[in-house]
Amino acid sequence: MYDMATRKRALSLVAQGLSLNSASKETGISRSAIRSWQACIEPLPRIAGAPMRDTPADPAAYAYLLGLYLGDGCLSEHPHGGHQLRVACADAWPGLIDECRTAITKVHPQSKVYSLQRQGYVSVTSYNRSWPVLFPQHAPGKKHLRQIALQPWQQSIVGEFPWGFIRGLVHSDGCRITNWTTRLIGGARKRYEYPRYFFTNKSDDIRRMFTDALDAVGVAWKHPNAWNISVARRASVALMDAHVGPKY
Repeated sequence: MYDMATRKRALSLVAQGLSLNSASKETGISRSAIRSWQACIEPLPRIAGAPMRDTPADPAAYAYLLGLYLGDGCLSEHPHGGHQLRVACADAWPGLIDECRTAITKVHPQSKVYSLQRQGYVSVTSYNRSWPVLFPQHAPGKKHLRQIALQPWQQSIVGEFPWGFIRGLVHSDGCRITNWTTRLIGGARKRYEYPRYFFTNKSDDIRRMFTDALDAVGVAWKHPNAWNISVARRASVALMDAHVGPKY
């Protein structure tokens, strides 16, 4: 993320007549970032209390879409300017594909949504100049190789709709599975099955966002290995079932 002074300097260089290439070389900031700031006119972060140029039309849907974006989403430059939001949804979960399309429409009703079939998945895609404003985590490089942090206005939405955010993260990089073990009951060994949730992401920051949200709603979790978060306690699984559920 770049502070306001850095953004203003880059935009001022362009305003003075430098090309995007020259401004990028001068500041070390990507051309796509500078172009997105130009499109937004008044880039985030904003002065406290000032309204944003673009805000989610439906904050609850945005919390869910933010989870999807952090897991399986990205922004890419459009050849004619602006950006495309793309969320990869596996063919195995047609309900997830529909929910993703619905969430995008609710967040930005003016944007058209397209489903582009790829090998093994559907890329749910929408073009709008506002996407870099609504998803300021966009930057060059893979998410797990750079810092990811929510803006205060995003954190406020997640705080108000934590289950939507959790559901989006689980629908992108999580799953609900059934484990089993055996127990000796009355002298006989019987099979015992129990459900659990997993969330897997290489980004320490995104895993922390997930566990912070779980803490906020009272879900107990464990960190069994480097990239995984596990929810296995019966009461916590019941909470997850009530608000998240398996993919479909």
